[in-house]
Amino acid sequence: MSENREEILADFQACTGLEDVAEAIYHLEETNWDLLRAVSRVMPPDTQSFHGRRNDPDVMIVENDDDADVPPAVPPPPASAFKPVQSATDRMMDIGNHHVHGHPPAKKREYSMSATSSLPNFGAGTSGSSSGGGGGGSKDPLMLTFKIMYCDRVIKIRLPDSANLSDLKQRIQNEVSVAPCRQTLSGWARIQAYEKTPFSQLMLPRENELFLTVKSLNDGVTAEDDNEMSQKLNGTYTLHIKFENKTYDLKYQGTKPILQVKTDIYSLTNVPVRHQVWTGWPPNIDDNTLLALSGISYPAHELTVRKNPNVRDREKKSMPKIVHLDSDDEEYEDASESFNVDDEYFVDNENTARKQEPLIPDNVEDELVGTVTFNERFTARYGPIHPMFFQGTLEDALKEACNKPAKDRKILAIYLHHDASVLTNVFCTQLLGFESIMEIIEKNFVLWGWDITFESNRQKFFGALANCLGPTAPLSLRNIPVDRLPAMVLIMKIRSATEVFNVINGNVGVNELLSTLIECVEVFGEHQKVEAKEEAERAERELVKWEQDEAYRASLEADRKKEEVRQRQEREERETKRRIENELAETAARKEAHRQEVEGRLPVEPPVGAGEQTKIRFRLPEGENIERRFTADTPLRVLLDFMIVQGYPTEEYKVISSWPRRDLTALDDRQTLKELKLCPQETVILEKR
Repeated sequence: MSENREEILADFQACTGLEDVAEAIYHLEETNWDLLRAVSRVMPPDTQSFHGRRNDPDVMIVENDDDADVPPAVPPPPASAFKPVQSATDRMMDIGNHHVHGHPPAKKREYSMSATSSLPNFGAGTSGSSSGGGGGGSKDPLMLTFKIMYCDRVIKIRLPDSANLSDLKQRIQNEVSVAPCRQTLSGWARIQAYEKTPFSQLMLPRENELFLTVKSLNDGVTAEDDNEMSQKLNGTYTLHIKFENKTYDLKYQGTKPILQVKTDIYSLTNVPVRHQVWTGWPPNIDDNTLLALSGISYPAHELTVRKNPNVRDREKKSMPKIVHLDSDDEEYEDASESFNVDDEYFVDNENTARKQEPLIPDNVEDELVGTVTFNERFTARYGPIHPMFFQGTLEDALKEACNKPAKDRKILAIYLHHDASVLTNVFCTQLLGFESIMEIIEKNFVLWGWDITFESNRQKFFGALANCLGPTAPLSLRNIPVDRLPAMVLIMKIRSATEVFNVINGNVGVNELLSTLIECVEVFGEHQKVEAKEEAERAERELVKWEQDEAYRASLEADRKKEEVRQRQEREERETKRRIENELAETAARKEAHRQEVEGRLPVEPPVGAGEQTKIRFRLPEGENIERRFTADTPLRVLLDFMIVQGYPTEEYKVISSWPRRDLTALDDRQTLKELKLCPQETVILEKR
């Protein structure tokens, strides 16, 4: 155990009187070694009874009424265990003063346990502020411990809360030689875009347990991350929730918030959400966080829930009395007169410490970081029973509410918070937590919250509002006095104008706030119906016009296709005709050339009486007759060439002898006419093949 925790353990035992070290360590582990929360856990506010020395006028004694239902007080240590340093009562009062007011504890008469060797450092055991300052007024930065689970190794890294995720990844690189771009850290629900945001603004606990996985060198980081996140948002988580001896297997969509799981467990176990103690959620996670963004394992995750053993039902609350023992006489005073701030600490120690922390840090640079921090700290301070705040910039919230079709629009409600107003606590706990108000806001509004406690954040809000609605929009909001804050600014879009409809100040009751919201919804609903009807009619007209245009375009397209088909057919016909004509011309030219060639070698007709001759009569297909003389020894080839010269080629016509009927074109054209018995005269017939 480190020296720091040994001091916390000694302080815890001195304040509570617990002598069992194991039990003391158990309570400290359950509260992440936060001394104040651990003391409140063992000694609830309505059961605390501090006993001082009766003869010491500086010691304040707080007693419970006799009718209060309280368990037996833990017996104080024996008197021999004390030496003059500081009493446990005074130390508890001083710790409360320090955490409520933020200044060192006042000096009182000192007593301490004899086992404590030196004055303990309370700041080391309490939760540090978001700015990184330690307790007790120390200016040393708050140190955070990170346990990195990697393969079979556990890497322990300590960093100040002024560091950021990039610094943590650099330290991991020094330990395991893995580049930051390949590191994937799981086990917490944080926005990856803010790796440069200091841990102090992320409100991390003192100790964090993370799991390191290494991406492959070939992985596409952006595409893979997008696909994984889309799968988680659209997928189903199976939560194995253990309660006592039972295990509930519940299935949820990735878009369900953690609060839905806790509410369902309340229905199954009758343990209210505020009394549930969970194991298995990532540290410091908001109940409104979606399961897909929470950092739990997908598609199955194991959780354990139990009822807080120190929670007791209190139907009767009695006001404690403060007793000043200046002499033998006892003087009783009402606690409300003299026990103001410290009494607030004893009533709710944890919430009091959180109230001192602003909902948005001073001079926040990023508007999105401001809204995320606002939502987390608002829930931590006032509990989960409130309408859900939109996490995003004011411009994004305006788009979500107003820049949509009329039927999908909502009213933008801007909640302006101010810690200096006395109306803040009542407005946040009683008005915003009222069931009817929550229902109407969730159904009809987009709620966006901002803290204007600091002037820097106030000016940042007015700048964002002027950028969204114009320079005149912030004028009506700048002069709202602090004592009338918080305020709720209602903005709606009617027609094309987006303007501020109403401003509800914090000095209203539940009925007045509810009636104002209902009135706003009714006014908006009337305009919304008219605009939605006009948009529907306009959409119907546009649909008819579009259908007509589509029909006209379809008709034009059909005519165009018909014209293309007609032109293509004409073009094909022309090309076919041209091709045929060319073929015929080529054929005719080829025939003519062949005819001329044959005519050139054809012997002249022999004169009458010159040797043995034969006269051949040719009966043409047209019925005409032509005659020619040939010598008896003329080969058949000459007769056929004569027919070619006359325009009757043997490829197209057959030459048939009359008797016996023979196809002369099929015979050997080297035979003479005499051998073919075509002498002294013969008639042949030309037939088309």
